[in-house]
Amino acid sequence: MSAKEKMKAAAEQVFGRAMKETGRATGDRTTAAKGTALGARGRARHLKEKAKDKFKH
Repeated sequence: MSAKEKMKAAAEQVFGRAMKETGRATGDRTTAAKGTALGARGRARHLKEKAKDKFKH
């Protein structure tokens, strides 16, 4: 996995988790849902890159 894509995936996961917790703490369900979605997108990006690496080698 390229370093750039790896950082993107990790950043999305961390930012999504922070957004989710902020939404929960403030009672804003929309922000919490957006954070959950962003975290899921980061995990999906990470899995995609891992799969690409497996097929390269």
